[in-house]
Amino acid sequence: RAVLRKASALEYKIQRRALRKEDFINYIQYEINLLELIKKRRARIGYSFKKEEIEYSILQRVHSLFNRATGKWKEDVQLWLSHVAFCKQWNAKHQLSKVFSSMLAIHPNKPALWIMAAKWEMETQLSSESARRLFLRALRFHPECPKLYQEYFRMELMHAEKQRKEKKEFEQAKMDLGEFNYSEEILNGEMARIIYRDAAQKIKGVEFHLAVLSIAKLFDFTQDLQKEILESLQAKYADDPLTWDYIARRELELGSLQSTEHTTKQMKVSEMTQREERCCAVFEEAVRAVPTEDMWKCYITFCLERYNRKTNSAELKQKRLERTLSVFNKAHESSLLPEALYKQWLQLLLESNHFEKATEVAEAATKRFSLSVEMWQMRLQVLIQLKSDDVTQCFEEAIKHVKSKGTLPIWTLWVEWSEGTNSKEDTEALYQRSLHATTPSESVTMKEKYLDWTYRSGGYKKVRRVFTSLCENRPFSLDFFRKMIQIEKEQDSCKMLRLREYYERALREFGSTDSDFWLDYIKEELSHPQGKPENCGSIHWRAMKMLQGDLVEDFVSKYTLLQTGHL
Repeated sequence: RAVLRKASALEYKIQRRALRKEDFINYIQYEINLLELIKKRRARIGYSFKKEEIEYSILQRVHSLFNRATGKWKEDVQLWLSHVAFCKQWNAKHQLSKVFSSMLAIHPNKPALWIMAAKWEMETQLSSESARRLFLRALRFHPECPKLYQEYFRMELMHAEKQRKEKKEFEQAKMDLGEFNYSEEILNGEMARIIYRDAAQKIKGVEFHLAVLSIAKLFDFTQDLQKEILESLQAKYADDPLTWDYIARRELELGSLQSTEHTTKQMKVSEMTQREERCCAVFEEAVRAVPTEDMWKCYITFCLERYNRKTNSAELKQKRLERTLSVFNKAHESSLLPEALYKQWLQLLLESNHFEKATEVAEAATKRFSLSVEMWQMRLQVLIQLKSDDVTQCFEEAIKHVKSKGTLPIWTLWVEWSEGTNSKEDTEALYQRSLHATTPSESVTMKEKYLDWTYRSGGYKKVRRVFTSLCENRPFSLDFFRKMIQIEKEQDSCKMLRLREYYERALREFGSTDSDFWLDYIKEELSHPQGKPENCGSIHWRAMKMLQGDLVEDFVSKYTLLQTGHL
């Protein structure tokens, strides 16, 4: 009766004149949950009769609900995918075939859906012919889609592999292959070759060739095809860093194929060293042939990857470190080291205790990228870490070179360093200077830091004076006022009069955009020993006047919770 009652209520909702998608989703979800419950109960009591009358009718109802919903909201891809998932879960193959047909008729512009349908045909229905037809239809809609070509290429190789296995099994069983016609061309992946050649004419870019090559490498009968793709890659994209990167990295794999089973640890280390040296020889040739930042980046990335690999051999680790530092240096001398890699170079130098070299590199980086805040920040961090005497001079130099708009990280670093190194007077003067030197939006952060430092170093009376002086210059942040309120609350003689002053100042600035601050003010009046609960009504009235849009509703609901003691 409960099931009938719930199902009837959901049925009534989808019979309305004005239909809602949520009603269909809720009904479908309820029916799916019911099916799961029946399945569990059958398993528990071992009852397997009357499946046709019970499950079949519910399944049909879910399919009809999905059909109505996707018919009404055709553009909702998620709804279609939910139907597909349901069909797969309950093994409704015939129904799923219809769903894919309808979905692809309405959404032919989405390659991922075509790939999903073809994959299902190939892997579940075991019909490579149907999958091929779907891919060919998809390519008529998307003639230049790399992903479609890649998956079609993969499908043809899978089909060839499947046929090769079948033929092998028939031959092992010494069966007559008369009625089965296995074409040698298809068995050798000729269909995949045709797809690749067709795609290579339409799709430009080395990434596609590399993706196809990585797919071909998964199959052991594609040596000739791999060779063709590699030759095409080297002929068309000889100047592309990714081509060189792939050719160099192949040296690692080629070495691993020749390795024997019985080898000592020392032999393994020496073999790995030889392989890496072969890779580096290719990279050296590459940076001579294609002297660009991207090419050096590929070379350095390879060296860093090898250096970060775990090894028990200290000798191999040292060689990798020396090689990496040498490549960094060569790229720097060629003025082709990308900005982002200087940081990694410096970290490596500091880790390996090359402190003088790290200082030189940091200085050279700031000369080359004199407008980059990150470069100056990096150089300053190196000098601070090494406790150099030139820190102040370097800070002055950084502020002079970098535009005022992005100097906040430098000022933050400077004041943090000064707090631990210089006198209070010097640090205060630096904070005052930073407020004038940064842009108004960045000075907000400096005000918060200034307030925090003043309280830590000068105490309550001084922080009050600083707060009053800072309040003369906008802009402010909410955290600036929250910090001062927190400081006031930490005092033994916390005065409500002063808290009220801070809240009022803050609400003048942020009263229209922050509902939580109004609630904090009301809570303070209610909970503070010197508070006046009778003020809460006027605060509530002011909040309702000042808050905008949805914030009013948010404030009202939270205020109600506060009154009922739930907040």
